[in-house]
Amino acid sequence: MKIYTGRGDEGMTDLRDMSRVSKTSARIEAYGTVDELNALVGTVTPTGHDDVDEKLTGVQNHLHVVQADLANPDPDEGDPVVAEEHVDRVESWIDGYDDELEPLESFILPGGSEKGARLHHARTVCRRAERRVVALAGEEEINDFAVEYLNRLSDGLFTFARVVNEREGITGESPTY
Repeated sequence: MKIYTGRGDEGMTDLRDMSRVSKTSARIEAYGTVDELNALVGTVTPTGHDDVDEKLTGVQNHLHVVQADLANPDPDEGDPVVAEEHVDRVESWIDGYDDELEPLESFILPGGSEKGARLHHARTVCRRAERRVVALAGEEEINDFAVEYLNRLSDGLFTFARVVNEREGITGESPTY
């Protein structure tokens, strides 16, 4: 099987239902940004912390579901879709790590260790993906759990960054105003 088809040479691409859309459509922007996020999460592992790596692998699999959901304007039964259980899983990961972290009393600057900084970067791309999905929802009907998942995941990536930095002995610095 060849990796290239030439079908996209004129700026169009196929959705999961085989309908053709412009590569600049809001739907392509949305799931393309989720794809970017997924690739960025892949640059973080291994973090040196098996429990965090396990969760990040889960995140990458969830993000494939988000992409498939967004690439399918009319899902059939059995097609991959984001569900409440995906959101619940991220919430449980956040709650589990909250016990390990000191409560936040102010904003913190993104950064820290190399892996912590990459997780903060992933958080910002996740927020952009969320904005793209919200924009798509303003134009077309989508699964609301996709937005909810990305919103929660950005909180999760922030928490993972804090945990990794804490374990590396790096505490978050508050911004000065």
